[in-house]
Amino acid sequence: MSRIEDQSRQGGDQGNQQGGQQGNIGQQIKDTAGQVSQNLRDVGSQVRNRAEEQIGQLRDTATQYYEQGRDRANEYYQQGKDKAVEWEQNLETYVRDQPLKSVLIAAGVGLMLGFFWRRS
Repeated sequence: MSRIEDQSRQGGDQGNQQGGQQGNIGQQIKDTAGQVSQNLRDVGSQVRNRAEEQIGQLRDTATQYYEQGRDRANEYYQQGKDKAVEWEQNLETYVRDQPLKSVLIAAGVGLMLGFFWRRS
């Protein structure tokens, strides 16, 4: 029986060794999974930070273009307004300098408009 007992002890020892190895492997898998998980969190954090930087840069660029467009539109508006005031002043000066000629021109334009409206 000593042989049988020795074999069963050896089998039991091998089972304990295999169980210990499986426990070791299980712990290694858990450790590796934890490392992978942490690496993924780190990469995700880096991606989020980079995306926030890019969004900030895009926002700054868009704001800059908006302000440039607004300033240019204000310039054009002011130029148009100044030109209209200048034309008005020139017209007033012309009418004051040559009232009879101005009245005759206005009458001629009125007749032409009346003629075109009557035709249509």
